[in-house]
Amino acid sequence: MLITDSDSYSAIEMRHLRALVAVGRTSSFSRAANELGYAQSAVSQQIAALERIVGVALVERPGGPRPVSLTPQGQVLVRHAERMLARLAVARGDLLALAAGEAGTLRIGTFQSAGAQLLPEAVRRFRADLPAVEIRLLEDQNESVLLDAVLAGELDLAFALVHDLDPRFESIELVRDPWVLLAPRDSALVDHQPVPLAMLDGLQMVEWSSSIQVYDVEAQLARFGINIDVVFRTDDNLTLQHFVGAGLGHAIAGRLVVEPGSSDMTPLVLRLEPGIEDRRIGIAWARDRARTRDAEAFVETARAVALERFSE
Repeated sequence: MLITDSDSYSAIEMRHLRALVAVGRTSSFSRAANELGYAQSAVSQQIAALERIVGVALVERPGGPRPVSLTPQGQVLVRHAERMLARLAVARGDLLALAAGEAGTLRIGTFQSAGAQLLPEAVRRFRADLPAVEIRLLEDQNESVLLDAVLAGELDLAFALVHDLDPRFESIELVRDPWVLLAPRDSALVDHQPVPLAMLDGLQMVEWSSSIQVYDVEAQLARFGINIDVVFRTDDNLTLQHFVGAGLGHAIAGRLVVEPGSSDMTPLVLRLEPGIEDRRIGIAWARDRARTRDAEAFVETARAVALERFSE
């Protein structure tokens, strides 16, 4: 019978949960024992102890050479156990990072425009001050991938849009990035700056892939009754600009997205009439995790770079 007294669950130990996860993964007490470095009898004892605590069978034991398997209750508990063990690994990583101090590793997530416009100078200055710290980067245009990695403890910091972040994060805003209209060189809209939003209605556009649309410009325009005609989508900043430069359509992009250039493929950059909310680009970290000294130093370095380059 399942025990519902929460006090009894305080007797569960991490070794019990590790044993259950290993048995579930290997479908064998002996293979689980080899994986954990225990005797097979020790794994059996830990599973039996866990079953007594929760008051229900967690492992099916068919006997003989047939593999063991988790009961439905065992499968439920394994999912919780995996999350608890993952959080313990994160805690261990945090403590090791704090102990490492200036000789640690700083893991940073970034997307293309932040990576091109903010990250290089911030990293240059940071390495000049703390040369012993290794910096590892994870790049992804979908900021939810970066933020999930922060929560999982795989990243220390991530550049992100911070206008409406999940409360599980803390953040600072570095720069407000206005939206601009990228136009072919022969665009008739060049004489209408700032371009009225109404003139975008029905305009052929090259836009971001919907899977990485981190800030829904199309939905904002739709609230004004403006519907654009998307003819191509891409998740690469330079491809988007070259499509526009080739005359295949216009595009709405953050100003930081635009790479300077003077080739025939370089689009015009036109100001837009106010109405679309600026991107608020910043750095985010997990609220429930202590920032290392290295992470704090990087945040301050990035803040200084943003103030020098983008303050009005």
